[in-house]
Amino acid sequence: MIGTRPAGQHTVRQHNAALVLGAIADGPGTSRAGLAATTGLTKATVSSVVDRLIAADLVAEGEPEQRVGPGRRGTVVSLSPTGPHGLGIEIGVDYLASCLVDLTGAVRAQEVRYADNRTPRVFQRVSAFLRKARKQADALGVPVGGVGIAVPGLVESGLVRLAPNLGWRDVDLADRLGGRFTVANEANFAALAELWHGSALPDFVHVSGEIGIGAGIVLDRALFEGVRGAGGEIGHLPVAPDGPPCSCGANGCLERMAGQEEILRLADAETVDELVTSLESGDAAALSAVTTAAGHLGVGLSTVVNLMDVPAVVLGGTYARLEPWLREPLLAELDRRVPSTAWSPVRVVRSALGTGAAVRGAAGSVIRGILADPEHHLTTHSPSDQDARDR
Repeated sequence: MIGTRPAGQHTVRQHNAALVLGAIADGPGTSRAGLAATTGLTKATVSSVVDRLIAADLVAEGEPEQRVGPGRRGTVVSLSPTGPHGLGIEIGVDYLASCLVDLTGAVRAQEVRYADNRTPRVFQRVSAFLRKARKQADALGVPVGGVGIAVPGLVESGLVRLAPNLGWRDVDLADRLGGRFTVANEANFAALAELWHGSALPDFVHVSGEIGIGAGIVLDRALFEGVRGAGGEIGHLPVAPDGPPCSCGANGCLERMAGQEEILRLADAETVDELVTSLESGDAAALSAVTTAAGHLGVGLSTVVNLMDVPAVVLGGTYARLEPWLREPLLAELDRRVPSTAWSPVRVVRSALGTGAAVRGAAGSVIRGILADPEHHLTTHSPSDQDARDR
């Protein structure tokens, strides 16, 4: 074909390493022979790749495999528990969160610190929080393989174009914080975490209600981000065009009508904990506030469902905590506004990860990147004389 070139040695090596590591991640406790059968690579190539993965502490050897029949039993290999970890940081409007996960995605450490981040000092605060999270990894004796940062705003190629609830426009976090990061919208990270570790739905819209409202859309197990990465900005759908002004400059946006601050105001509650307590006691103002929010949320989500034909809604963030009271009025609004519910009702489920989804997704994105392209870690740790054998 015109414009194509034969794959070079590095490309082949990179492909083989990702193929073998992916097979180990999907089937832990597999021997080298089993990996050869799974990947279609020769036993010699698999053995070479596994040796390099072990040298880079991406893979660890275990006990002999359990199987019945004659022949020598191979030694099983699995992802290394002491290998590079993913560190996630979430910058919320009123909190910072960190999450450290290993190569399997298991959480090793996490922390949440509440503070109003609508201040010029937020970058110093995030830097200090990031340093503390790295020290936690050091205390556990594990390396940090990368950092993912979740932000409540529009992100393009790592640049935060607009985060109205933080008052940010064209903010380069790598420049402000001094480092290399994977930066993405918090709702997208939350949706990915739900896909990887949550309800196992293949198609859904994950909506989280904090001070802002964000949505991540997953179609056929892949995140839908739109042409410029700005898809899922459900918080700024107009649900009451003549309503009060939103931080984005428009009026009656969904997050202004059904966000956490508006629900608390209507319920006359100071915190979400206080709101939940009032709801559990049957307080009329609290129930009315949540029902009102559910109506506005139904208007916004019906637009997404009608446009994208998404069969399920996952309630995350604060909405996950309010799900017992949000669910029925939200379903009623969706039934009223989505014609297809007559033969295909929209599912509404509670997020398995709740308020921790975004930071978990930020950390998990680092791990997914390592698994997809482990060659950086291999070339850093593996001897060069492996090159000729890994073909």
